[in-house]
Amino acid sequence: QVQLVESGGGLVQAGGSLTLSCAASRLTFSSYGMGWFRQAPGKEREFVAAIVMSSTRTAYADSVKGRFTISRDNAKNTVYLQMNSLKPEDTAVYCCAANSRGLITTTSRSYEYWGPGTQVTVSS
Repeated sequence: QVQLVESGGGLVQAGGSLTLSCAASRLTFSSYGMGWFRQAPGKEREFVAAIVMSSTRTAYADSVKGRFTISRDNAKNTVYLQMNSLKPEDTAVYCCAANSRGLITTTSRSYEYWGPGTQVTVSS
């Protein structure tokens, strides 16, 4: 079955940077729109960033715009999330997701496949 596996999370000080990766397998990756979502303890899952299958369009939550960058390498079946100027409020489990329509969507229910997530903790 389709598998998404995130990596790159960890503990970082405020102002620091991390790059998350999400490796996909058993799907035609280049046909899928990809997204990143996050969920902090006691909070609902929220949209972070998304990218269309051709990488020509991206979308970001207002809270991360200008600090985070989503990208993808279709040859490597991988989507990335470069996170700069991290803040304590960015602390969450970050999950990648895939939607078969190949579109940008900020709605979690539009994504069919999800990874288990990677923990990002930003200390103040």
